[in-house]
Amino acid sequence: MSAAGVIAALGWTLLHFLWQGVLVGCATAVCLALLRNARAEQRYLVACAGLFLCLAWPALDLVLRLRDGAAATGAAGLFAAQAEAAGTADDGIWTTLLREHLAGIVLCWALCALLLALRMAMGLLWIRRAARDEASDPAWQARLDRLAVRFDLTRTVRLRVVAGLASPVTAGWWRPVVLVPAALVSGMPAHLLEALLAHELAHIRRHDYLVNLAQNLVETLLFYHPAVWWISGQVRQEREHIADDFAARILGEPRRLALALSELERIQFSTHHLAVPANGGDLMFRIKRLVRPDTQALNWKAAIPLLGIAVMSTALFAHAAPAPQTTAEPDTYASVDFPSCKKPVYPHEALKLKQQGTVAFDFLVGTDGKVKDSKVLDSSGHPALDDAALTAISKCSFYPGRKAGLPVQSWAKVKYVWSVD
Repeated sequence: MSAAGVIAALGWTLLHFLWQGVLVGCATAVCLALLRNARAEQRYLVACAGLFLCLAWPALDLVLRLRDGAAATGAAGLFAAQAEAAGTADDGIWTTLLREHLAGIVLCWALCALLLALRMAMGLLWIRRAARDEASDPAWQARLDRLAVRFDLTRTVRLRVVAGLASPVTAGWWRPVVLVPAALVSGMPAHLLEALLAHELAHIRRHDYLVNLAQNLVETLLFYHPAVWWISGQVRQEREHIADDFAARILGEPRRLALALSELERIQFSTHHLAVPANGGDLMFRIKRLVRPDTQALNWKAAIPLLGIAVMSTALFAHAAPAPQTTAEPDTYASVDFPSCKKPVYPHEALKLKQQGTVAFDFLVGTDGKVKDSKVLDSSGHPALDDAALTAISKCSFYPGRKAGLPVQSWAKVKYVWSVD
């Protein structure tokens, strides 16, 4: 096949993955909704299967296109052929337009994929350099070795202390290494840091590093589809849950790991002073899973829209032209622009009395990013500290929330930690 034929086959494959990715994403979302109360391992397998299908479907489509020199007629190409055959009279102009720009589409995709590949390579080089050049801690290395025995790890796991790292990182398969932030070694109680190390050893025990590399490959090749990033995010989330469960089982103390995660959040939060509350993110959910592993009721109302989207996507595929399909921008809530904030001034009397605590606020942010209203969700226990934080944070710049790509008025949650240290 000529170079032009290869470019055409690749271009149509990339375009058709727009609707293929929607179907895979919807199917994965429905399965995960049905398995809401299942074990993390089962949800992890479903998410991994969805991500694998995101790569396998267009790959098979491309192979069949290259083999036949046109639209394939096999298992994957059947869908593509039906989609291209639909609406030939009215939609031929779009087919012609896309065909004329296939080379540009492929070129843009190749350049972006190359940049992402270089980024991944630089990350791997940084990890390799850190594993080789960063200092070790003999006491913690010995502690990690003893802990590795409990995980039945026969390979030596190296420990490196890295300044400026936000949280522990595990890398490597044959010669695994755990990179630990210097702030945790000096600022976290030893028994809690040991719990975090147990979590990292669980990743090593399960060879999660290899799966993560495969994820990065899929994200690099199919970076333009939101469904790929969402499914990949689900894989990472369930992988963390599995590692939490594994570590808690080996330690025999789920609450110790929960306390370690809470302390990790506190140290990170204190470093930045201003942050979005952790109860809206992964870390707090992981803590709650360890402390209160309650059964969650299936939300059938949430599954109905997903089924509707899948039906509409199938109908669109059957009756529409092969024009690129777009996915709606996900709804977002208002958030604070941290660099625009000035550090609240510690009230003199409160500082004298060494008063400290954490205060949480809710700010109503308009479509213009201005604060319309505010309220205290959780008081620090000291009105002077609450008022000082509220006054300072209300002067920050905010990003408005968005719905269907348009700015909307919404609430933004912000916490501030008052600490004498």
